Amino acid sequence: MKKLVDVMANDVALPELTFRGMFLGMLLTGIFTASNVYLGLKVGLTFSSSIPAAVISMAVLRMFAGSNILENNMVQTQVSAAGTLSAVIFIIPGLLMSGYWADFPLWQTFMICLCGGALGVLFTIPLRRAMVVHSDLAYPEGKAAAEILKAGSSSNDESSNSDNGLKEISMGAFLAAAVNLCTAGFRLLADQISWAFAVGKAVFSITMGFSLALFGAGYLIGLAGGIAMLVGIILAWGVFTPYFTTLASPKEGMDLISFASSVWVSKVRFIGTGTIGVAALWTFLLLMKPVITGIKELMAANAANNTVNKTAHRMDTDLSLKTMTILFILITIGLLFTVYSFAAAAAFSTGTVIIFTIIGTLLVLLIGFLVAAACGYMAGLVGSSSSPVSGIGLLGIIISSLIILAVGSSQGIFADPAGRKFAIAFAIFITSIILATATISNDNLQDLKTGLLVGATPWKQQIALIIGCIFGACVISPVLNLLYQAYGFAGAFPRSDMDPSQAMAAPQANLMTTIAQGIFNSNIDWTLIGIGILLGIIVIIIDIFIKKLNPLWSLPPLAVGMGIYLPPSADEPLVIGAIAAYFVHKHLKKHAQKNPDYIEKHERRGVLFASGMIVGESIMGVIIAAAIVASVTSGGSGDPLSLVGKNFDTASQSFGLIVCILMMLYFIRRIISKKI
Repeated sequence: MKKLVDVMANDVALPELTFRGMFLGMLLTGIFTASNVYLGLKVGLTFSSSIPAAVISMAVLRMFAGSNILENNMVQTQVSAAGTLSAVIFIIPGLLMSGYWADFPLWQTFMICLCGGALGVLFTIPLRRAMVVHSDLAYPEGKAAAEILKAGSSSNDESSNSDNGLKEISMGAFLAAAVNLCTAGFRLLADQISWAFAVGKAVFSITMGFSLALFGAGYLIGLAGGIAMLVGIILAWGVFTPYFTTLASPKEGMDLISFASSVWVSKVRFIGTGTIGVAALWTFLLLMKPVITGIKELMAANAANNTVNKTAHRMDTDLSLKTMTILFILITIGLLFTVYSFAAAAAFSTGTVIIFTIIGTLLVLLIGFLVAAACGYMAGLVGSSSSPVSGIGLLGIIISSLIILAVGSSQGIFADPAGRKFAIAFAIFITSIILATATISNDNLQDLKTGLLVGATPWKQQIALIIGCIFGACVISPVLNLLYQAYGFAGAFPRSDMDPSQAMAAPQANLMTTIAQGIFNSNIDWTLIGIGILLGIIVIIIDIFIKKLNPLWSLPPLAVGMGIYLPPSADEPLVIGAIAAYFVHKHLKKHAQKNPDYIEKHERRGVLFASGMIVGESIMGVIIAAAIVASVTSGGSGDPLSLVGKNFDTASQSFGLIVCILMMLYFIRRIISKKI
């Protein structure tokens, strides 16, 4: 057994920020960031990469001499930052959806991610002492990651935790990747099955999706979110779609499934948009009072404790003010150059371009600082996963659009339709940088909390966060282009012959684009969105009432809106996964007996296996996308890996359903198995 070392000591001599750690972090960054980009574009959800990265790091680095908990923490910090930065995909595809970009310019996309992410790191450094060290904020993900690292470091069998964790992740990833290869690649298995029937003129449609990644994501989101999404599905496909089908007629030759889907796309999704919008704003407003009060107190506490000198303990040393100032100047120069290049492409006068450059940069810096503080505090209150970043993005696009509308009107750019198109794109462009800042701020303090609990040196961890932003920015640009060329986005396709049913939904980007276009063009169907807003208000009232009856119960309004907005093939596996998690927990609790660690060990296995399924399917999706792009660009088929023809569709649906059910049952059985 290794000699125990006090990692909290000031003079601890353990390798922490190492080349091998950064190299491993770079490799994991590619895997988890690509996975998050794929999953986020498909269904509007991302997953935390901290715990899987920590488990893999412990398994890999233990093969090298001198590996330790501090080095493992740096790896998970780097990967976590990069994975979180992928949330920029919640808005940046809007530049294609609005028709302004034909693809993602690599260097501009890179600069959006890098500048926004690095600002998120810098803006939260001054808040570390007050929000992390001298605060009782929960930081649930930060504490969970710390416990994983401690468990892997302190076990009597030092490799058992990391070995078992890596085994669960690997098994989940292998199974999901194999199924996805047979589905999206070989076409031997269908990815969904649909039925439709008519009652009078009303058409009802039911769809089951077979995605193991979404099933795993549903397992992680919990029962409340799953039930709320189920309510959204019922409203969308049991109420709104049947109603609107009574007001229209299918086109000649259109079957009932296609008719119901077309009505959902053209009508019902806008209701979901309104519900998502008001729910996101409500969630944000709920936290505004504690955020404002807390930030005032924490900033005052930070000022009082800002007496760090050379004698400070290593666990209380941030990046120096000089270093932060240099980084801030470099980032600001990068921002000015990036915003200027975007504005200059519109061929306005030099004066107009300069005005837009200055306004855009100031919007990023000012709004970015506010959202950094707000998101950091909200992450401490409710956790990164539950923090309403979507509400931040929604507010960002509204504020940016209104200011740009005023500036554009003063410059007379709206006399030309091209000027209006530029204004929409510019609002999306600026909000993309703001959202990158918000998401990193949302994650940064969680990682610093983990570092505090395991004995990390803050300034080294802050460097790791910036390194993670650099690597993440490098990965996001090419993966975005790859997925766009292979699948397209909802309403935006690189080729005219592409199948819309295979498109990435990118729900948040679609919502942000719709709002920006509505503000500048006034052509949005506000009636349908108004219905969604009214529905959102009703769900909010019901949620408040339910919580008063029992504080443990809830009906998250945002999840209801997502249930309406997302395609049912994405909703249904999430719901099943959430319900499965509930019954698994109930079973484990029943059989826990007197062993307090029983439930925790088994549920940890479930979290790691589910994370593996998400990673496996997502990475295979990226690999298949690369094969499709390579085939299409060389003049080949858009379905190069298919082993069957369209006459196999019926059989593939049956096989897909059977395999999906078997995989889900295996997942559940593996979790509840007594053998650990």
